[in-house]
Amino acid sequence: MLQERDLAREPCPDRIIEDMGGAFGMGCIGGYIWHFLKGARNSPKGDVLSGALYSSRMRAPILGGNFAVWGGTFSCFDCAFQYMRKKEDHWNAIGSGFCTGGVLAMRGGWRSASRNAIVGGVLLAIIEIVSIVLTRKTTPTPRQQFQQQMELEKRMATKNNR
Repeated sequence: MLQERDLAREPCPDRIIEDMGGAFGMGCIGGYIWHFLKGARNSPKGDVLSGALYSSRMRAPILGGNFAVWGGTFSCFDCAFQYMRKKEDHWNAIGSGFCTGGVLAMRGGWRSASRNAIVGGVLLAIIEIVSIVLTRKTTPTPRQQFQQQMELEKRMATKNNR
């Protein structure tokens, strides 16, 4: 499925920085919540709130940084695939997920890298399939768009005749 360039996103070199920032933000917020709950659970009675705040304050930026590395690597591969293929479609994201999973797990050896590459590719394939299905279900067909346009024109004509 060929897709037009997404005009809501930055062009490729700037997209990498934008995606890294977004991933860092998501990682920090999610990490803050996660480590707050984990810190509250592991704190002694009487120090639950202070333990939760300390844990979340210390660990959330680390998780945010990990997310930023993943987002930056993914965006670099996405831009590389877009440049090589001269297309911007769902296959770029799937390939980028595959490569990102493999590269980030490379220090664990070939077996770990290949396993994580497959997981990354399958995960992004699932995300892209859900995205395609939701887009098809929520976007009106050309016939429906035409009918909506005709109804709008009729309403405008009757409104102007009054």
